[in-house]
Amino acid sequence: MTFKTSSGSPYLILAPMEGVGDRCFRKAMASIGGFDEAVTDFIRVPLNAHVKSLARDYQFHETAPIPLAAQIMGSEPELMAEMAQELERLGAPRIDLNCGCPSNTVTGKGAGSSLLKEPPLLHEIAKAIVRAVSIPVTVKMRSGFEDTSLFKENLLAAQESGIKFLTLHPRTKVDGYGPPARWDLIAEAKSILKIPVVGNGDILNVQDAVKMLETTRCDALMIGRGSIINPFIFHQIRSHFTRIPYRPEWKDLERYFEVYLREFAPDMPQRGRINKMKQLLGFFFKGNEKLLASRDTILRSNFSEMEPFFGFSHSSSARGMGRSCKET
Repeated sequence: MTFKTSSGSPYLILAPMEGVGDRCFRKAMASIGGFDEAVTDFIRVPLNAHVKSLARDYQFHETAPIPLAAQIMGSEPELMAEMAQELERLGAPRIDLNCGCPSNTVTGKGAGSSLLKEPPLLHEIAKAIVRAVSIPVTVKMRSGFEDTSLFKENLLAAQESGIKFLTLHPRTKVDGYGPPARWDLIAEAKSILKIPVVGNGDILNVQDAVKMLETTRCDALMIGRGSIINPFIFHQIRSHFTRIPYRPEWKDLERYFEVYLREFAPDMPQRGRINKMKQLLGFFFKGNEKLLASRDTILRSNFSEMEPFFGFSHSSSARGMGRSCKET
């Protein structure tokens, strides 16, 4: 599998992210666009899984026309293969195996990044999925569990299972999201593997994207946190490589937040809606110096209803940015 775009831009993927990278966020990001593919936050497949029920949460059309791959997480090869088959039936264009989630509640059950402690099990699960479906199967992994001592073994275990490409977030499970991502490990993975490698980790702006491509020679880029801070980052990266000017518009940002709000579950309490919006805004304000002055005021505000809170946030943001997204 190769990543080619007609524009000359690198292939860009919106990362799966637990917590904030849910359907609301994916649909909001799709309303802005700029990326080539998105991936769901993980669908957990426990040992007692009822596959058909769990798979119903996947909606292949939610980011249309941008393809939406389905990421699954679990430790039982047969069940994971069954889940992959059901997701393929529901329209998934690709199945991604999660070998990176660092959550203790996940790793304590033998899934996520805990698979990096057992390369043979990682291989067995990935191979079972590959055999079960006709669509591409991929792996997203960290560089190790406690350390990188099994790094090469895990890379080769994944490749030899028959996957089409591998995405590497070069931090260990123990690292969490703290220390800088080790891009040198992405370069090392490129030197070891014959399949394409997607680079992920610490891409927060155009300069980071360019530097990762230059220093690692990775085949594509996956961006998570950087897209929450700056939802226009994909367009900006694409503009850099295509030399086609791009300037974010205020109306695009308004639509982004409107779509995000619209996708909240109908039965979500008002307080939950406000807290969720504050979570998104907390990231977004980090990407714009003009908004930093408003950040604490908005995040510490006390509203009981979403409509007045959103109105207050909207007016504060507009004042701070002068209704221009140029600095985003």
